[in-house]
Amino acid sequence: MNPRFEEVKTEASAAITEADLRSVYTGIIHEDGRHEYYFGNDTEEAAELREAAAIQLGMLLRVLADRSDSSVDELTALAAERAEQMELR
Repeated sequence: MNPRFEEVKTEASAAITEADLRSVYTGIIHEDGRHEYYFGNDTEEAAELREAAAIQLGMLLRVLADRSDSSVDELTALAAERAEQMELR
């Protein structure tokens, strides 16, 4: 296991409980392949929701591209393909 992983989980758990959050997304992939995702925003406005989602997707794509030696375009195409296959729960 990546030694930094436990540290990141602890940091994320602490950050998600902060009182001044406007938007939260957490995606969890279990060893057995199960997926869980939590997405919540402190708004009902469609434009604000789109902006928060775009920022979160952009952050995730940037980090994944840097760490996986893939381009943002490659990951975007793969993510769009996976999103089409997923069912919301």
